[in-house]
Amino acid sequence: MRLLNTVPPSLYHTAPVRADAAVTLRYLGTAGFVVTSPTRTLAIDPFVTRPSLLTTALGRLRPDIERIKRFIPQADDVLIGHAHYDHVLDAPEVCRQTGARFIGSVSACNVARAAGLPEGQLRPTRGRERIPCGDATVCGLPSQHGRVYFNRVPYPGNIDRPPSWPPRNRELRHGQVLNWYVEIGGVRIMHIDSADFSEQELEGLEVDVLCLCAIGRHARPGYVDRSVGLLKPKVVIACHWDYLFTAYDEPPRLLPGVDLSGFMTEIRRAGAEPVVLPFEGAFGVG
Repeated sequence: MRLLNTVPPSLYHTAPVRADAAVTLRYLGTAGFVVTSPTRTLAIDPFVTRPSLLTTALGRLRPDIERIKRFIPQADDVLIGHAHYDHVLDAPEVCRQTGARFIGSVSACNVARAAGLPEGQLRPTRGRERIPCGDATVCGLPSQHGRVYFNRVPYPGNIDRPPSWPPRNRELRHGQVLNWYVEIGGVRIMHIDSADFSEQELEGLEVDVLCLCAIGRHARPGYVDRSVGLLKPKVVIACHWDYLFTAYDEPPRLLPGVDLSGFMTEIRRAGAEPVVLPFEGAFGVG
C-alpha cells in the first residue's frame, strides 16, 4: 500500500453544491455515481463493497449489505456499463434494497439473476434504446472495453448464463459494454466507464457533463481530445482512477498507471473543466 500514491487534496473539487442545482452527481469511487434530480435517482455502476486484493484474486465476492444500505439508500434505476465485478457486484443488492430497476446488457442481467433478482426488476438492453426512467431518459450506446495493464482487456467475453453466486472474479466477464447517455432534470450526461468508445455512437450528441474513465486512457489514441471534441461537455468528471482494493472509508489512492494531474491537464486543453471528486463528493449541474 505504501507504493500507491495518494491523491493531493488540491486536486479535489470541494465547492458545495448550489441549492438551486437541477441535478447532483455523487461519486462512489471506481466508476460509480448516484445521479439525483428532484424526482428521480439513478445509480450508475454502484460499487462500494471493495473486497481486498487477496479476496478478489482467490475468493468469492460478496456484496457488503450494510455498506450498500448506508451509502446507496435510494435508487429508482440502476444502470450497468459492463459486467466486471467492480461495476456489477453491488447492483443487484442495491435493487433488492431499494426496489430499483436493473438496466444492463444480457451478461449483466445474468449476474443479477444469479443474485436472485426477480425478472420483473430486470430491463435487459442491447443498446441504442431510449428507455424512460420516470421523467428521465437513458440510452446505452454500444462500446468496447479499454485495454489496461499489459495492453490487454481483462476478462473478455460474455456471460451466457447466470454464474455461481457469490461469484468469483473470473466468472464476471465484461459482456457488452455500454456508455450511458442520460437526460435528467434538463441536464445531459454521458458516462464512459472504460477508456474506449465508438466514435460513430457518439456523433451528433452533445452533453453538459462527461464522466470519463481515467485508467487505460493512454491505450486509446486521442481518448480525451476525441471524447471531449465529439461530446462538447462543459465539465468532465474523472472516474475509475482509484485503487479499488482499499476499504471505502480509507483515503483513496491512485491505481498504478493513473496520472490524475496529467488527465486533468488533457481535459482542460481539450476545452472542458476537469473535476475530481472525493468519495461521497458531489457536483451540481443546471
